[in-house]
Amino acid sequence: MSANQPGATTAALPWAGHGLGSTGYRRVLAALACSGVATFAQLYSVQGLLPLMSRDLGVTAAQASLAISVATMGLAVAVLPWSFVADRAGRVRTMGLAVMLATVFGLLVPAAPNFEVLLVLRALEGAALGGVPALAIAYLSEEISPRHAGAAAGAYVAGTTLGGLFGRLLAGPVADLAGWRVGTLAVSICAAAAAAGFLLLAPRPRGFVPVHRGGFGAALARLLPQLRNKRLLALYAQAFLLMGAFVSVYNYLGFRLEAPPYLLPASAVALLFLAYLAGTVSSRAVAGLAARFGRRNMLLASTAVMVGGLAVTLSGVLPVILAGLVLFTAGFFGAHSIASGWTGALATSGRAQASSLYNLSYYAGSSLVGWAAGLVFQGAGWAALAAALAVLAVLAAVTAAVLLPAGHPQRSFR
Repeated sequence: MSANQPGATTAALPWAGHGLGSTGYRRVLAALACSGVATFAQLYSVQGLLPLMSRDLGVTAAQASLAISVATMGLAVAVLPWSFVADRAGRVRTMGLAVMLATVFGLLVPAAPNFEVLLVLRALEGAALGGVPALAIAYLSEEISPRHAGAAAGAYVAGTTLGGLFGRLLAGPVADLAGWRVGTLAVSICAAAAAAGFLLLAPRPRGFVPVHRGGFGAALARLLPQLRNKRLLALYAQAFLLMGAFVSVYNYLGFRLEAPPYLLPASAVALLFLAYLAGTVSSRAVAGLAARFGRRNMLLASTAVMVGGLAVTLSGVLPVILAGLVLFTAGFFGAHSIASGWTGALATSGRAQASSLYNLSYYAGSSLVGWAAGLVFQGAGWAALAAALAVLAVLAAVTAAVLLPAGHPQRSFR
């Protein structure tokens, strides 16, 4: 019986989710697109500015990368606390609070008097931002029809690529004209507008059921099943290893291309992030391909594209390096789209916690690998860095091949 038939009541039927093309579906995706801009534009806006910050603040490349690492580590540490808050307060309300707090800290970053204060503010900004990616997939899973949740997750990941791209493209040219502080300020102002868009567009939650029972023990009980599930652990390994490789490439490629023989300015380095558009396309495309060929197969194929792209960046010819970056980026976002969406599908309970653990792994990889890779780059150069990151990607692929089910293509979403 449908909700439109006589005798059917809203109370008698579980929420089936917004269907593809409905007003609610479009509003959910538009709201999450705004949250993606507010989150990822701020989180990574300084990435293209690291060489400028390194010179201005008198720090090394690896030290400058801490401006990214402390923010992503703050996010990683905060995702679980945010998930427990959201279990009581609701996904939309919690995400709104998170983006507003992050915007306040983001507006303070340009005023940091020294590198140490800058790192503290970036860590706080990252911790506030943890409330968005921690909950976005859980929110989608609750509000979007299960038939279309995978496609919606792909669309959300595509939106996050645009948010990250926007922040980097805006910060680079502004920084060339007025310095890195004004560049980051411009991004934070735009993020504030995007945060307002999220609050206005997000529809009233209908699939959320508050969790009021228990304290720490009950929270731990919702967390432990996710840590005992080998398939979820395999997806968390994908997040850590692949994101670590991805952020490392974007952290240090700018240093390579600002040095001889390339000597690119900050505004040109910012254009490297146009490669994110390949991720915008691939993150949506793999959803349809996974329905045909299976999620594991597409995850492994995407990882192989990443490794191939890394190999191409070993060239000394600038256009070839850029082509490798495009391949690498497309592969990463394809893999991330598959893994993040699969996490929500595998978690039958504690969905917010499962999503948060994925994000904890994702941003822990960004922080730890992103920093350690700088030591490799400083000590041995780009070829050694690319080889080390390729090893991480192969480890991720082996983990996926061993622990994740192949399944029938049409049934591989669980």
